[in-house]
Amino acid sequence: MPHVDIRHSADLAVDPRLFDWIEAEILRHDPGAGDSKGRAYPAAVFHHTHCHVAVSLLPKPHRNEAFTQALLAALDGGIPRFLGGPCAFSLDLTYSGAAYITRHHTG
Repeated sequence: MPHVDIRHSADLAVDPRLFDWIEAEILRHDPGAGDSKGRAYPAAVFHHTHCHVAVSLLPKPHRNEAFTQALLAALDGGIPRFLGGPCAFSLDLTYSGAAYITRHHTG
């Protein structure tokens, strides 16, 4: 399950449809990726208007350098249209490390 974290200054209106768009873009590049878990963290205390989007995926053989660069370019090209104004923007596409555990908790 890919993870999408959006950290932004509270003065920036981020369209919540951004989560759906990022999930669709990941699936367009990797149809087997599954649902994405998304969270937004607006910061009430900040210095300069900003938005940082972090996308994290599990490493898989087909998620090679070409895949990474293609997905990164697509995300970079599309995310800004969901941001409600000018801001400092950063995007981080990472792969989880060997010490990352993922499972479904049933109760």
